[in-house]
Amino acid sequence: MNKKEFIKAVAEKANFTQKDAGIAFEAFATTIAETLKAGEKISIDGFGTFEMKDRAAREGINPKTKEKVAIPAGKSPVFKFGASFKNIVK
Repeated sequence: MNKKEFIKAVAEKANFTQKDAGIAFEAFATTIAETLKAGEKISIDGFGTFEMKDRAAREGINPKTKEKVAIPAGKSPVFKFGASFKNIVK
């Protein structure tokens, strides 16, 4: 399922227009991105948790040249599904 199909499915289930469902989806995604960028964690009961995780510096290999490359430390967004959501999908 791609983004367009997802928005269409949400619109049908929520009895929204596809335009309204698209606006809601964009607002949802933007809010998550802005909150994570601000360093906050988002926990949605029954669904899951969005947060930023620290990634340690490491050494990688350039696949074209086979040279070793230093990859700096950074942060990465992570999503973890909640237990109740996992049980629904099983």
